[in-house]
Amino acid sequence: MDNMTYEKDLYLAGINYIAGVDEVGRGPLIGPVVAACVVLPKNERIDGLTDSKKLSEKKRNEFFDLIYEKALGIGIGVIDNKKIDEVNIYEASKLAMKEAIKNTNCKIEHILIDAMKLDLDTPSTSIIKGDLKSQSIAAASVIAKVYRDKLMYDLDKIYPMYGFASHKGYPTKKHIEAIEKYGVIKDIYRLTYKPVKKVLDDENEKIDNL
Repeated sequence: MDNMTYEKDLYLAGINYIAGVDEVGRGPLIGPVVAACVVLPKNERIDGLTDSKKLSEKKRNEFFDLIYEKALGIGIGVIDNKKIDEVNIYEASKLAMKEAIKNTNCKIEHILIDAMKLDLDTPSTSIIKGDLKSQSIAAASVIAKVYRDKLMYDLDKIYPMYGFASHKGYPTKKHIEAIEKYGVIKDIYRLTYKPVKKVLDDENEKIDNL
C-alpha cells in the first residue's frame, strides 16, 4: 500500500504543509491519552514507516528520532485521566488532537486525521485506518506512542509492582491482578473504566461489610 497517496493528491492541489494527527492510549486503565501532530517536508518519504502498532518497539524508537530530525513541526497533546473520567475517552481523544495541532509550531494548510472528525478552522480529511494509509498520520502515531510509553516507563519506576513497563497500562490479566492486590492509585487511574470501577466497588463493599 502506498501511504503517500493522500499527501500526493494534496501536493498536486498546491497544498504543501500537510499535518498528520493521531492519538494513542484509549484502552489503558491508567494515565493520559496522548495525541501527536506531525508536518513532514513536501514529498518526504520515510521508508518502512507505518502504523506504530505494526512496528517493534526498537523500530518505533528509531523512527521517533528520524521523524524529529526531519519534521517541519511536531505538536503533542496530553489529556489526563481526570479529564478522561470527566468527559469520556472519545471526547478526551478529540481534545488531545486539538491540543497537539495547537502546539505544532509550523504552518499547516491541511490536516489528515486518523478516523476522527474534528471541528477545525483548517481544512481536514478524516481517514479510516489513516495510520496505515497516510505517512503523515503514521508519523504522528509513532510520536504519540513512544511519548506515552515513556510516561509508562516513568510510572513503572515509581510503582514497579504494577508492571506498567510491560503492559503500558492496558487491562491485561497481570495488570488487573496487580490492582486487585495493591489497590487503585486514584490520582493516575481512570476511575470510570470498568476493571478499575469493579476493584473500587469491591473495596467499598468490603468496607461496608466490616
